[in-house]
Amino acid sequence: MDITTLLVGLIIFLSAFTQSLSGFGLALVSMALLPAVIGIRSATPLVALVAIAIEVILIIRYRESLDVRAIWKVVLASVVGIPLGVLFLSHVDEHFALTILGLVIAGYALYALLGLKLPRLENSFWAYVVGLLGGMLGGAYNTSGPPVIVYADCRRWPPDEFKSNLQGYFVISSSVVLISHALSGNLTPPVWSVFWRSLPFIGVGLLAGLSLDRWLNPVMFRRVVLILLVIMGIRLMF
Repeated sequence: MDITTLLVGLIIFLSAFTQSLSGFGLALVSMALLPAVIGIRSATPLVALVAIAIEVILIIRYRESLDVRAIWKVVLASVVGIPLGVLFLSHVDEHFALTILGLVIAGYALYALLGLKLPRLENSFWAYVVGLLGGMLGGAYNTSGPPVIVYADCRRWPPDEFKSNLQGYFVISSSVVLISHALSGNLTPPVWSVFWRSLPFIGVGLLAGLSLDRWLNPVMFRRVVLILLVIMGIRLMF
């Protein structure tokens, strides 16, 4: 196993572990690290493949708390935004794209670390705004999570519903992102090759996260991840 394959595998393991333990973070962690190893244009479709594999398993686990009525507007707007994000990625300079990605990652991590409390969002208008923004970020960088997570926090969803609704959104969003990348020709043979070699790392990461979620302190783990994301985001920008 060459060093690149090992590095990619370890990053995907950490991403799968984070997602299964806290309910989100897969794309934030993987997109903060993978572009430096394989480039952003290979990392983005690869993470889309990894994400759908992990999110399908997690939505099956948390399906009982899923509230479709709470997320369908966000999903609808996201479907519109995803192709725009994929188009943006294919026509923008990679350095500029990495700067935007770094801003998104570091900005969200700082928001979460500071524990900012935003107003409760009741108007359905915000669901469409958040969905469109999340879709564009998802299509371009696989980072649809930050705006949707902020929206979920503003809706004050209970913990189980929070995790389940996010998985429901991510499954549909990742599916559309994957289709968009396929239509754009981004799912190249090298990307598929890396994905198949990453399957053992995905499996171990999922098992570790699902097994340890009752033993590890998820709040402390999430705080450590967020601090690392701030550092990674700043590094991507510069």
